Amino acid sequence: MAKPTVFFRLIRFEHTLFALPWALTGALVAARGLPEARVFLWILVAMVGARTAAMSFNRLVDRRFDAANPRTASRPSVTGDIGVGFMAGAVLLSAGLFFWAAWNLNPLAFALAGPTLAVLLGYSLVKRFWAGSHFVLGVALGLSPLGAWVAVRGTLEGAWPALALGLAVVAWTTGFDILYACQDEAVDRRLRLHSVPARCGISGALWWARISHLFVVPSLLLAGWTANMGYVFFGAAALVAALLIWEHRLVHSDDLSQVNRAFFQVNVVIAFVVLLGASLDFWLTAGGAM
Repeated sequence: MAKPTVFFRLIRFEHTLFALPWALTGALVAARGLPEARVFLWILVAMVGARTAAMSFNRLVDRRFDAANPRTASRPSVTGDIGVGFMAGAVLLSAGLFFWAAWNLNPLAFALAGPTLAVLLGYSLVKRFWAGSHFVLGVALGLSPLGAWVAVRGTLEGAWPALALGLAVVAWTTGFDILYACQDEAVDRRLRLHSVPARCGISGALWWARISHLFVVPSLLLAGWTANMGYVFFGAAALVAALLIWEHRLVHSDDLSQVNRAFFQVNVVIAFVVLLGASLDFWLTAGGAM
């Protein structure tokens, strides 16, 4: 298998589908429709660069833990199919791509690129000392709609809709990451890594995931209200509520066989439901000429 293919499998490039729709929603809300093509392009470049840097760094610094976990022991970063030098280079190149995109957007985007990247990379180290790593991942993804707002407007003034969207992403990501971490409860305890499942057990972790997800829809409603969205967006929020209920019905303390389905399939649908709801709302408001 070609090294680029192995690398994309290593960083789970398809998981970009989690954060990208939220960034695009933030851009739509900031522009009150489609942003100009140049800005849209650089947002895409920034998202790809940021996520590739974060995932490459995660695989680089977590090699020892991944090797001790049967679920992750076959990752190319562990088997040697992707070397340390390649991963380190990927971090630097991807970070450079992110900064380049921010530079081409506006001065504020460039000024905030460093702190943003620090959060994205820092997440990978949190599990070593704090069970709130799931929340930190939520913050990392939650910066995407706020970053898109800055990309479009060049200012944080009036960014309440993007902030509300970001809060929705924080709650959504924290919840689904807790669900996903249930697979590694025993391994985390053995390796003395910190996570909600390792601290609270599977049943307790499921409750924390539910509590976190309770804040998703109210945050979406707040985003819709502050952005003066219409009924289509609020309908999308109602559909998100139904999808979250379904997600939690898939996972039980005595049966984690559907965790991957809940983690990837349902959550990708949730992200795109929000994007589609915002897109249709603006399209209808503009009379079909967004």
